[in-house]
Amino acid sequence: MTQAGRQGSPRNSSGRNNPQRNTSQGGKSAGGFRGGAPKRGGGFGIDRPQRAPKPREERFIDPDLASDGPQQGRGAADPKAARPSSRKPAARKPGAKKAPGTPGALKPKPRTGVPGAAASRAFGSERFGQNLGPVRRPSRKKGPRGDVPQSELHDADGVRLQKVMASAGVASRRVCEEMIAEGRVEVDGQVVTELGVRVDPKTSVIHVDGLRIQLDENLVYMVFNKPKGVVSTMEDPEGRPCISDFLKSNKNTGERMFHVGRLDVATEGLLLLTNDGELANRLTHPSYEVPKTYLVQVRGPFPQGIGAQLKEGVELEDGFASVDSFRLVDSTPGHVLIEVVLHSGKNRIVRRLFDAVGFPVLRLVRVKVGPIGLGDQRQGSIRNLGKQEVGHLLASVGL
Repeated sequence: MTQAGRQGSPRNSSGRNNPQRNTSQGGKSAGGFRGGAPKRGGGFGIDRPQRAPKPREERFIDPDLASDGPQQGRGAADPKAARPSSRKPAARKPGAKKAPGTPGALKPKPRTGVPGAAASRAFGSERFGQNLGPVRRPSRKKGPRGDVPQSELHDADGVRLQKVMASAGVASRRVCEEMIAEGRVEVDGQVVTELGVRVDPKTSVIHVDGLRIQLDENLVYMVFNKPKGVVSTMEDPEGRPCISDFLKSNKNTGERMFHVGRLDVATEGLLLLTNDGELANRLTHPSYEVPKTYLVQVRGPFPQGIGAQLKEGVELEDGFASVDSFRLVDSTPGHVLIEVVLHSGKNRIVRRLFDAVGFPVLRLVRVKVGPIGLGDQRQGSIRNLGKQEVGHLLASVGL
């Protein structure tokens, strides 16, 4: 091909070295390019016709829905409303199907702003006593209670009620004021709703949501997990291990403590210690029927019908005795673990009951007295009860 033919070819006419490339629009080019619109892709887009931009389409909003708020005005035309969420549904999260309180279960979110929430519950910031349930008081006949004027409960020389509550650790003073305004506070058995009421902390009896506030700082309440072989006394003339040996390392060593009830030498578990004589008397008095929970290990197999027999009553040398509830906890080859609840305070009552039905006790542990339980407290240790636990314990005997 000649040199002139190369220059007149369409390929060469759109090359970089063609000086007439930008002057050939709309007519016959010098290189033999026919008139009309240039071919697409012949260069780098310089010869393409310019297009007007499309007008932006406005999103349709229903005026009826938009009047309710910006979030409710999103309809099907909103592309954000149709966008799938990246959050996992609650049912697909790990631990969603597990029961609350079990390992690996989802923790419930705390509710705020409502009565009974953790932020406004009496002693809600304490570690112990959170799962004791509602306050249980002994059943007794109550007559009609008349309205007492707030002025009769007011002590001009006393301390403001919300300050007394805050000093006792119930909650902050602001939350205590809300509790009073909501009618959740009782002073000497009467509901108080005025914030200006003053009381005498030494003589007034204050309840919040049914919980007694113990204002006497000299009173001590403790739980002892008694090991096997320890005598339930403060001193033993035979030199055997006793309760005082475990109290030596406690900061309340100088206080004179009472053990509420007894556990025989071979029995383990919960033993309450206190210097509150009134509480100790009521916890051991049969009229208050404070329940006690035991774990009993006997030899298996355990035949059916024995549990019903224990609930109906068994005749012992000092009269009939029975258990309030009976539950089979675990069964292994040769051994059975049983949970029994009873309110009787007779000596060695659990062991005598199981001896009477032909199943001597191999191991006996008391795990609960009233609303107070051992939990994960290690054996041989002593811990002070929280104020919420003390409130439940006092309420269980009508204090």
